[in-house]
Amino acid sequence: MIDASYAPRTAAWQALSQQATVLSGISIESLFDSDPGRFDSFSIDGPGLLLDFSRQRLDAQAVSSLLDLADRTGVARRIEQMFAGEPVNNTEDRPALHVALRRPADRSLPVEGSDVMPFVEAERARMRALADELEDGALRGYTGEPIADVVNIGIGGSDLGVVMAVRALSEYRNPDVGMHFVSNIDGVELAHVLERVAPATTLFVICSKSFTTLETLTNARVVRAWLAARGGDAAVAAQCVAVSTNTEAMDEFGIAPDRRFAIWDWVGGRFSVWSAVGLALALAIGWRNFEAMLAGGHSMDEHFRHTPFERNLPVMLALIGIWNRNFLNAGSHAVLPYDDHLSRLPAFLQQLEMESNGKSVRRNGEPVECPTCPVVWGESGSNAQHSFYQLLHQGTDPISIDFLLPAESGVGRQAQQDLAAANCLAQTLALAAGDQPGAQDSPHRHYPGSRPSSLLLFERLDPATLGRLIALYEHKTFVQGVIWDVNSFDQWGVELGKRLASGLEGAVSGESPDGEPTAIAGALDRLRGLRPRQTR
Repeated sequence: MIDASYAPRTAAWQALSQQATVLSGISIESLFDSDPGRFDSFSIDGPGLLLDFSRQRLDAQAVSSLLDLADRTGVARRIEQMFAGEPVNNTEDRPALHVALRRPADRSLPVEGSDVMPFVEAERARMRALADELEDGALRGYTGEPIADVVNIGIGGSDLGVVMAVRALSEYRNPDVGMHFVSNIDGVELAHVLERVAPATTLFVICSKSFTTLETLTNARVVRAWLAARGGDAAVAAQCVAVSTNTEAMDEFGIAPDRRFAIWDWVGGRFSVWSAVGLALALAIGWRNFEAMLAGGHSMDEHFRHTPFERNLPVMLALIGIWNRNFLNAGSHAVLPYDDHLSRLPAFLQQLEMESNGKSVRRNGEPVECPTCPVVWGESGSNAQHSFYQLLHQGTDPISIDFLLPAESGVGRQAQQDLAAANCLAQTLALAAGDQPGAQDSPHRHYPGSRPSSLLLFERLDPATLGRLIALYEHKTFVQGVIWDVNSFDQWGVELGKRLASGLEGAVSGESPDGEPTAIAGALDRLRGLRPRQTR
């Protein structure tokens, strides 16, 4: 049976292919020449954010076809299914209800006949109690001394979002509490953190839904031994907090019942910073600010659900991405924030977008018929200009770009933020317009222009704005997954390497060197020869 709603088989897709052929021969500067008021038609306002996409290689006809594509692929229906708690994660038969995590408690959300909001609110109350206790100086370790440092132990979705948000909201942090993060399995981060914190005054937040994640549990067990050697099981019970569903494993580890926080199977890791996975963030910035971030995310949810697509920030951001990826052949996407507070946002979005939509199989199990997620990367502001902008301006591969720019300095240095803004706008102009033919004597100094970019402009980076930005990109990712017909909420592609790693641990140490896969036998043999002699 022909699936007429699958994007590459729609009339809208064919129209966009034809329009891309035409627009590829028209410069962005020419689009402005023919429509000096282009900004008014190719920018939209949403809650606290402006999306300016006037420097994309788009015209009104292409935008109309993109909106038609969204209609034909059932984006509106799928949005409602997600908000209604239907199992949009079809390969695991689960809802994807991260939107519930920032929903007001008095707005019920029934899933299979049961309202999930009382459960969400109960965990919020417990998070708030711990955050308030820390802020008041009443949270104490096993010796009775107040907690002075918090260490978050997690990886992937249990690390990236929290690290990014703590960095982004550093001006809102409790100055009396040190914040530290451990994710990698190689022990380097953990060793450095344990050198800087005191056993009696450090709270460890262990984030692992299954409480079996290799990297997280390896680090957590080292911490447990470190604490127990100094204060016994009492130290572990007083100073280890867990976010998990695995009661038995937490019992074995020694997590006290009042130090356990719930996470649900309808919350994916990369969408979980709003939940108890974000506990370290709430501890860092205090509950009032964490609640403001939730409210910002919810305002974007309401905008996404109820705003017509032509004025809908996440939908339009997603459609612009589809246009660049599928019709202008941009295989990578750069995220460039002109505020160093957002320096970890590109890394967060790498996981959000590439783990969600880096798929080659449709929801029904058939192969995709078009390219899906581009490679996502980036760096903050001026640092990036002195690093890889050469490639953006004069490289050979098409690259799509999002610039993010606050108008107000987050550290009270407005003159310097104005310089950052001038640099940001100058780069968008240079990428779009290039230089005039003959303006430079040497072809090596020629800027071809017509390099498309979008600008996300906002007043200031505060908790509510960060919440809006995160939710914006979450919903953008979902819309693109709908159009590509991939399941944005599973991540089977990361499982094979995990399984193979568990079987190779003995081979690396030399305890079980037989039966090694041919493809890595030589590397394994050389690795064993290079290991420290006392461990051989």
